[in-house]
Amino acid sequence: MTTAIQSPTWTSSTPSSHGRSLTQISLPLLHALTSTDLSAAARLAHPITLSPYLSSPSCLSVWTRRIRQIEAAPADAPWVTRLLVYAGEAVGRAGFHGPPDERGMVEVGYEVCVDHRRQGHARAAMLIMMGVAVEEPAVKVIRATFTPDNAASRALIESFGFVHTGEQMDDEDGLELIYETSKEDMRRQLRKWSLQESEVVTFTS
Repeated sequence: MTTAIQSPTWTSSTPSSHGRSLTQISLPLLHALTSTDLSAAARLAHPITLSPYLSSPSCLSVWTRRIRQIEAAPADAPWVTRLLVYAGEAVGRAGFHGPPDERGMVEVGYEVCVDHRRQGHARAAMLIMMGVAVEEPAVKVIRATFTPDNAASRALIESFGFVHTGEQMDDEDGLELIYETSKEDMRRQLRKWSLQESEVVTFTS
């Protein structure tokens, strides 16, 4: 049976994520994104339009890690970083770092292209990822990490009910705060938001 994780395109029925999707990136496209041949990347991504930001240094390091990861463990491919698509354009990237570990923990990651920020895309990506995670039997805990000075990520993650559980040193980013939530707590949070947004849509329609 195909699960949500295995779907090439993830979406959410939550109104605030309307029009956004997370689309799986093929290995050839990942290789093209790490090269200087952006025309090849554009052909492979068609009909999705790629933002130039997706070939920026911050994205290149992610694509390189994902290539190594998928080549070593092909089963990880559906879980990891996807294109965040809105109105036919890739406006960012989002996905999990990999499948659940021995705790049943998955870690989220996301980044919105600079010229598309403050438009609700990060929240939409989180809603989509959370919706997928809570339906996956192997997932028990959801984690997010970010640097202490990243106020935007802190506000977003805390709005989803994640709580601060510790700190870690990242090889690239240095000190990071660790936030986690249980799958059941996230499921309740999503149900509450879905009800609230449905009421707003009904009231304003």
